[in-house]
Amino acid sequence: MLQKYVDIIIDISHEAIDRPFQYSVPEGLIPYVKIGTQVTVPFGLGNRIRSGYVIGISDTPSFDPSKIKEIDGIKTGGIPIESSMIELASFIKEQYGSTMINALKTVMPIKEEVRHLAYKQVNLLISGSEAKEYLEYYQKRNARAKIRLLTELMEEKQIPLSLVTGKLNISSSTLKSMQTECVISIEEESYYRDVIKGEAEIDSDRESPNQEQQSAINRVVTDYENHQAGTYLLKGITGSGKTLVYIEMVEKIVEMGKQAIVLIPEIALTYQTVKRFRKRFGNQVTIMNSKLSKGERYDQFQKAKKGEVSVMIGPRSALFTPFPDLGIIIIDEEHETTYKSEYPPKYHAREVAIERARMTGAAVVLGSATPSVESYYRALKGEYQLLTLEKRAIEEASLANVSVVDLREELKLGNRSIFSKRLQDLIADRLEKKEQIMLFINRRGYSGFISCRSCGHVFRCPHCDVSLTEHFSGTPKAKLVCHYCGYEEKKTASCPKCQSKMIAGFGIGTQKVEEMVKKMYPEARTLRMDTDTTRNKDDYENILNQFANGQADILVGTQMIVKGHDFTQVTLVGIIAADLTLFENDYRSAERTFDLLTQAAGRAGRGNLRGEVVIQTYAPDHYCIEAAAKQDYIAFYEQEKAYRSLLSYPPFTHVLAIFMEDINQEKVRVLSEILKEMIREWGKDNRVQVIGPCDATIAKVNDRYRRVIYLKHNEYEKLVDIKNQTEEFLEKNAAYKEINLSFDFDPMHVY
Repeated sequence: MLQKYVDIIIDISHEAIDRPFQYSVPEGLIPYVKIGTQVTVPFGLGNRIRSGYVIGISDTPSFDPSKIKEIDGIKTGGIPIESSMIELASFIKEQYGSTMINALKTVMPIKEEVRHLAYKQVNLLISGSEAKEYLEYYQKRNARAKIRLLTELMEEKQIPLSLVTGKLNISSSTLKSMQTECVISIEEESYYRDVIKGEAEIDSDRESPNQEQQSAINRVVTDYENHQAGTYLLKGITGSGKTLVYIEMVEKIVEMGKQAIVLIPEIALTYQTVKRFRKRFGNQVTIMNSKLSKGERYDQFQKAKKGEVSVMIGPRSALFTPFPDLGIIIIDEEHETTYKSEYPPKYHAREVAIERARMTGAAVVLGSATPSVESYYRALKGEYQLLTLEKRAIEEASLANVSVVDLREELKLGNRSIFSKRLQDLIADRLEKKEQIMLFINRRGYSGFISCRSCGHVFRCPHCDVSLTEHFSGTPKAKLVCHYCGYEEKKTASCPKCQSKMIAGFGIGTQKVEEMVKKMYPEARTLRMDTDTTRNKDDYENILNQFANGQADILVGTQMIVKGHDFTQVTLVGIIAADLTLFENDYRSAERTFDLLTQAAGRAGRGNLRGEVVIQTYAPDHYCIEAAAKQDYIAFYEQEKAYRSLLSYPPFTHVLAIFMEDINQEKVRVLSEILKEMIREWGKDNRVQVIGPCDATIAKVNDRYRRVIYLKHNEYEKLVDIKNQTEEFLEKNAAYKEINLSFDFDPMHVY
């Protein structure tokens, strides 16, 4: 029989073995080994059994066949990878820097098989007359358990096994005996774990797109029908009905026998998005996110793979849903930083979605009221096709009236409250009118940091180069928490350095805002939504449901409350401290602030009632504050573009951050200096700009020291070349193999 050889990526995340190894396939396994199969193989000098993935099959060996080891077997419970996903993993590895095994695991939302859930039913196999004969027979033998079961089955014909073994108290030996007698059978029917509450009811009263919306829908669908699908940027003001456009596009493409992936930036948006899609597609909609159990994620993976659902909704990882006939990928709120992975490989969902669409002939729709500067720049250059929505979907609805409050003037007037006089008056007015209010601050916790007012000592994490944040967890006693490593300690009454009792918090978080609201407006029903109040799977839905149903007057929260939610009774949005993101050490800080303020302003007045927004800031003259107050994206874009062009930031150049960390501070410093000199030599002909190396902004996290080098060049491929040369250098230098080194192209934050 013809011998088969396979190329296998070993399941070990290490650069030194980041290449395929060839094995032969035993004759008995040849029919079962395919591209993507997970197998076990002997590896290394000791022939230790490791798992790996088949990424290539050949009839000829690449070296002496006598030296090629044989596959041990197919891994039990392993999940195979589709060949298209292997190709996508190869793209991620090359474009973003990682080991191939890490790239493969990235494109696999589910990595191992999970036991199916199943209903078991006991069925009566014999006719009525035969059943009477058996009943008489059991009575003569005094087989009371068999009599009980047969009597019930003569009435019901089919009974759940759980009732048979529970309520009827029938033993397994009795069931086995009756099966042998061919009186009964036990049938098993598997079912999927339910991840969406309630029955799906398709709404017959369908919302019709307006002319603007229909134009955008027609453009995408017509191009797809003509096999000319591309990448589209849907720029629509807040409340313009982008979700309806998505639904209509998806419906047209699903009707062609295709499937759709809808990405959302926050799990908090799942509830509202799923609700709208289910009204159109019913049970053809499912979700995938990190809050689901392993079994729930596995079931959704299987439903998608078998084509039993047509629409998958979820955050970034839902992009890798194994649909057999993918037709469209929608990325809602495409400007959000959550679409960029924080862990190697540090891929951006937007670019990977475009590559996956290229492989499958699918369309990609990027939607936002405030597109990322990079996406809008590409749309104006013609790389993306620009679609616009300039009107709110509800004709009576208009953009909210925005007031900018200068907090410096508030202090001069003696107001030291976290609420300006204008915001206080508007809150009281809305409470009186029974309208709803949202208060946004982009920081959770109670206080930003805790310090001693006598000696200035700041309470810091012993493992990280950051201050601790004050939190209350349902008790009067505060705890201090590190948001980087999770370290916690009790808040002490005195300073550990000078023993002073003058310990106080600086800055404010959501807990403090909630406390002040309850103190100033005790009659108001208040909810808080941040990562502390949404730790469990159903917390997002429960909080949003309460607010949507009018069970609360005020919703206090972080950015998760201002992204895409549609509450028609909200007529006031208060932005407590707009400067929290504005003056971060990051070239994207103005863009991030503009996005948040515009998105927050868009939550007010989405129904028939006029909305009001109050932006509290110490920098009312900053261009991003002024543009956000007018909800004028173009004005912001022009200013930001000029700033980025002047300082050579994306989209005018590309940036590569080479980040390294280790427990040995000196080792990290030495490697960073070596890489700097080597990169300068590699890039001198291409004029690669090298910045650093230097300590990261937070130089130590979890007792690991961190350094970074930044590179700039206007050609992405040149930076990829340097990434490849850096990887080759590390492969040949074992002295640095323990150092954790990663690459981040066009990073979304400063290291």
